Amino acid sequence: MALQLTQKEKQLLQDQKSHEELCIEKYQQHAQRAADPKLKQLFESYAQQEQQHLNTIVSMLNGQVPMMNQNQSQSGQSQQPQAGAAQSQSGTAPSQYNQADATLCNDMLMTEKYVSGAYDTAIFEFTDANMRQALNHIQKEEQQHGEGIFNYMQSNGMYNVK
Repeated sequence: MALQLTQKEKQLLQDQKSHEELCIEKYQQHAQRAADPKLKQLFESYAQQEQQHLNTIVSMLNGQVPMMNQNQSQSGQSQQPQAGAAQSQSGTAPSQYNQADATLCNDMLMTEKYVSGAYDTAIFEFTDANMRQALNHIQKEEQQHGEGIFNYMQSNGMYNVK
């Protein structure tokens, strides 16, 4: 039996679906444009995870409650190496970096901040606890994407927190 969504839940999921589709498109395009192979790989990995998010949102729109145990193990395994790869670069930030790559990173960091905030709002609007849990899981991954991009930028002298 499919879960009956409220009109507001449907609208919020449609918004998240659009956000995920845009994230996939941007990550794929940015991966093609990135000069640094590590950044290219990071963007490609995040595009794949965004596709998983989109699949989850589509199933939710169809009234299906996602099984989080399967999603968490798949996503968790693919996420961890990427964050580590971004952090494991040299301890000192290089003085020169590719400005075009920095622009791509800034664009995706800003996008992830927005999408994460949109998930935060949606989580509070859902009546079903399992649906909220699924949205919360996706939001955590969006935050991990932002962290991975931030770490890449900081380790390459593109983001100064001082």
